[in-house]
Amino acid sequence: MTSASDQHPQIYAAHIEAGFPSPADDHSDSRLDLPAMLVRRPAATFYVRASGPSMQDVGVMDGDLLVVDRSIPPQDGDIVVATLDGGMTVKRLAKDGDGWTLMPANPEFPPLPVNPEEGVQIWGVVTYSITALCPR
Repeated sequence: MTSASDQHPQIYAAHIEAGFPSPADDHSDSRLDLPAMLVRRPAATFYVRASGPSMQDVGVMDGDLLVVDRSIPPQDGDIVVATLDGGMTVKRLAKDGDGWTLMPANPEFPPLPVNPEEGVQIWGVVTYSITALCPR
């Protein structure tokens, strides 16, 4: 019988260089519980898939799994999920004078003014974006 800790992948103590190779430790530091690491407040968290290229310049790619926390108060500069025109969108929230704008991270897309009177609502702050690097 396996214990609960055997069901989680190991996390190694060594950090992996993204530039030049470095020796890695041969032992694991601890078990990795990815949901516990990614989700701080389970009751306030949901997942959604990104669609389209409007946020590609900040690394949010088409098909990414977004971790969204509804309990974090949105601030200027946060990447948020908002409802707009009956759908959902992911954009960077920007303070614009007395109001707010949803800013894309791709120059091919226009900024979107936030107008609560038109039903625009911020649903939550994106805390992580998970990109599949090997789709097979």
